[in-house]
Amino acid sequence: MKALDLRTAGLIGGLIVIVALVFAWQGNAYGLRMLVEASCLAIIALGLNVQWGYAGLFNAGVMGFIAIGAFGAMLISFPVNPVFWDSAAPGLLAHMGFIILIGGTITFLLSRSNRYGVPKKLRTLLTVIAGATTYLMAESALEPAASLIEQNSGFIGGFGLPVWLGWLFGGIIAGALAWFIGRITLGLRSDYLAIATLGIAEIVKAFLKNADWATRGTLTVSPLPWPVPTAMEVGFIAARSAYLCITALLIVVIFVLLQRGWASPWGRMMRAIRENELAAEAVGKDVNRRRLEMFVLGNFIVGVGGAALISFGGIFDPSGFSPINHTFLVLIMVVLGGSGNNLGAIFGALLVYVIWTMSEPAALIAFHYGASWLQSAFDITPPADLPTRALQMRVFVIGLTIILVLRFAPKGLIPERVMKYE
Repeated sequence: MKALDLRTAGLIGGLIVIVALVFAWQGNAYGLRMLVEASCLAIIALGLNVQWGYAGLFNAGVMGFIAIGAFGAMLISFPVNPVFWDSAAPGLLAHMGFIILIGGTITFLLSRSNRYGVPKKLRTLLTVIAGATTYLMAESALEPAASLIEQNSGFIGGFGLPVWLGWLFGGIIAGALAWFIGRITLGLRSDYLAIATLGIAEIVKAFLKNADWATRGTLTVSPLPWPVPTAMEVGFIAARSAYLCITALLIVVIFVLLQRGWASPWGRMMRAIRENELAAEAVGKDVNRRRLEMFVLGNFIVGVGGAALISFGGIFDPSGFSPINHTFLVLIMVVLGGSGNNLGAIFGALLVYVIWTMSEPAALIAFHYGASWLQSAFDITPPADLPTRALQMRVFVIGLTIILVLRFAPKGLIPERVMKYE
């Protein structure tokens, strides 16, 4: 245990030194920006660690939950669009919402009709018919509303509420989406769950990208408000420092709550389900229900992190969400840091993001000096696209890091501690 503590302290100390070198090299404004973005990704990594590290659920659709959380933050915190509210569009959208509410209620009741003696095949048929009918009626009601909004007001705008409410709402709708998806997919095997969540993430992105009436699509929405004074008001360093304090406080709160939950009887039950699902079922545990809890909780945290990340960027662009940046990079953070260990997830997020951001300028410097040496020593003309090649080095450096860590620390740099009970 002491050796592990010393090793962890050494890793954290080394990371602090690396971050200090980045500040010295790139300046305080750049370093603070890197830390804020890394802290938002650390929140997302904590949410993914709940799913993968705690419950063994392979969520390959993190991007979708980040995007829906970001949309929720934009919808709540962006200023009100008076042109939209002064038109007939709100009434048309309310009519569509009423159709969805009634149709969804009927569909839900029909899905439970087998409890009242309806045969399962008939129940399934009736549920599918009700769901399809609701979708078609809602789509028919949306079309005139969307056309009116796009022609008159551009998009619906926001509600102009405090940013922290937007972050909370982003987490709530990400959790609600996770509940809906989990009810369908958590009975699947892990590989099928990964495929399903990956597909759903792309569906969410496509919806946000094409719903011009709600998100302006590829035209983007900006500037998004901050929970602290912006750089235009107090300067880059002060604004980013204040934002970093907010995200750091969020990390501390989430970390403490997760640690307390993981050390409780609930956490012991989740470890039992993760390690031996059949044994947990044999003693009466509802495995699918507990997995659904973890899936919803994890994606709620992911939604909050996505909302914080998009608010800091100041622009909501549905096209900007990509699987490599918003799914697989987060997976790498959790795996390299140590899945099942919250401190490892935070450490992995900071380390991987520092490597991700600094590999391009470091590679560009190496290419510059290498090209100068080759030209002077062998009269070889360097290629003209060195900046582009340096950008591509990000993936190479991250891949090399993965190989080295998995070779020498297969359980992650700060692995989960094995709990022993007497």
